[in-house]
Amino acid sequence: MSEILRIEDLKPTPGSNKKFKRVGRGQGSGKGKTAGRGHKGQKARGTGKVHPWFEGGQTPLHRRLPKFGFKNFNKKIYAIVNLDTLDAKFESNDVVTPEVLLERGIIDKLYDGLKVLGRGELTKPLVVKAHKFSESAREKIEKVGGKVEVI
Repeated sequence: MSEILRIEDLKPTPGSNKKFKRVGRGQGSGKGKTAGRGHKGQKARGTGKVHPWFEGGQTPLHRRLPKFGFKNFNKKIYAIVNLDTLDAKFESNDVVTPEVLLERGIIDKLYDGLKVLGRGELTKPLVVKAHKFSESAREKIEKVGGKVEVI
């Protein structure tokens, strides 16, 4: 049978009960007089809180450094697809459009358009309709007898 649990056998989880350090209770305690805060100075007084980036009145680093960077709000982001992907997912003479790619889960989102890039080789002719093409992709599609249409 299992052992009976008795109240005298109960123990707290190791590390759960930490002893509270009483400060400012006489020199004999080891944390008397200044209570471990040292003599004078900002951190010895009241709340004595200083934020981590405070540099004692010196101009802080985040104000000394120059502002930099630029976000172009006119930037266009394209969903990209490579020729090796098209070669694997489509049969010859298929029409490849952004809608078909979204439907088949080849691209997640259309963003500002579709761009076809030239990684890999194309072995079958395809009719590819997209917003942009890289030069190598255009050449490879036309080389195997496919057609390129800019939307």
